[in-house]
Amino acid sequence: MTTLAVDIRQISPQTDARSSAGTIHDLAHSPHSTAADFAAAPLPGSMKAIVLLRKDETKLRSIPIEQRDLRKSLHHADVTVPEPDGGEVLVAVMAASLNFNGVWSALHEPMSPFHYLSQFARLEPGNAKHNLDYQIIGSDAAGIVVRVGAGVTNCRPGDRVVIHPGVVSGVSVTAYHDAVQDESCRAWGFETNFGALAEFCLVRANQIMPKPAHLTWEEAASLPLVNETVYRMLISQNGARMRLGESVLIWGATGGLGSLAIQYALRAGAWPIAVVSSPDKAALVRRLGCEAVIDRSAEGYVFIKADGQPNLRDLVRFRKKVQSLNGGRDPEIVFEHTGRETFAASVFVAAHGGRVVTCGSTTGYSHQYDNRYLWMHVKSIIGSHGATYHEAWKANDLVCKGLIHPVLSETYPLERAARGIERMRQNRHVGKIGVLCLADRAGLGVEDSAMRQRVGEDHLSLFQGGIPT
Repeated sequence: MTTLAVDIRQISPQTDARSSAGTIHDLAHSPHSTAADFAAAPLPGSMKAIVLLRKDETKLRSIPIEQRDLRKSLHHADVTVPEPDGGEVLVAVMAASLNFNGVWSALHEPMSPFHYLSQFARLEPGNAKHNLDYQIIGSDAAGIVVRVGAGVTNCRPGDRVVIHPGVVSGVSVTAYHDAVQDESCRAWGFETNFGALAEFCLVRANQIMPKPAHLTWEEAASLPLVNETVYRMLISQNGARMRLGESVLIWGATGGLGSLAIQYALRAGAWPIAVVSSPDKAALVRRLGCEAVIDRSAEGYVFIKADGQPNLRDLVRFRKKVQSLNGGRDPEIVFEHTGRETFAASVFVAAHGGRVVTCGSTTGYSHQYDNRYLWMHVKSIIGSHGATYHEAWKANDLVCKGLIHPVLSETYPLERAARGIERMRQNRHVGKIGVLCLADRAGLGVEDSAMRQRVGEDHLSLFQGGIPT
């Protein structure tokens, strides 16, 4: 990953990035800091960030996707600190975390990131400032409010917050029903600019949520996107509406989504069946409390043949394995986010009248399956994408109450974030990967140590250290 300067303002020695960041860092860890202190703290003109550059795009997209080098597209750069307009909030990012959309961004797939920015710029006049020759990526952050724009009343400087990554128009009629169904809804830091992988990020006021006080900065940052996504997929009326006693087949059960899906299933009185890809990962999900585990590598399942057709022999074999762990029954819910490699199996194995709920396709977007196993058994496929602000808030509240826990496995400094994104691309990670931005070391940010003690360090460090690689 290269380091360069992009769009730097001229700044005075009194307000350079190092001195201002240090001031905010000191205020963040002083028990006597006030809202006035944060509002008065000087801000730098420039900041460190992980960015994509428009000038890289033509050359990058001329290379086959499997040969694209993330080190050539991700840059650790100095960029201008954005200023909040009306309804916006500037947050000092203490820590961020990585999601698979960071891999897509770095690969410039499935669409040009700068096409997303130009689309976003056309939605509302105030969005034009996002359409730059660089994009700050990242969709998960925890930090401290340092500036608020006109009309913002739900937070003030000094508030410790996490960010809901859904960007919604305040005048959309559809958004008042279900923001995810609004065509103008965008993923912050993926389809917009000024994302999480920076020393400061810019968000709308309706993205602000309270930071869970018992978590560190990096633990808190690891949760919002995956937590609210799982909540919508499994709990919300917009998802599978998981019920007491139902069984849930969970693909990629040691990933950021899958590991939280296990927690939700167990909390809701459901029976999770975890699918993993190694004995080490099987051991990790058992530590989460999941008793029914399938190691795909040990079983040697191949669900799609070389010609792209579903492999009925292995589909039947897999279904029998699932049934053997589920009292002879097929699962009522399949939690699907892996895509092409598994989708035929998801449709095939779901119970009669069951639900396949899907939010992504990390192994490929083109799914081929036998539709007879869907329509003749009255199964349903539920597409899910992110969450509404209400769903995000409810999911975050479960964390604040100590009912849902982070599954953070490793943490990198901002300048090494590309290494974490590459690990996600190669599926060499488990749980979530954290990134330290203004926090100078891991373990900072805990405000409620008594709550942390009640939750227990063992619940908060289940995936720490990851697995041998």
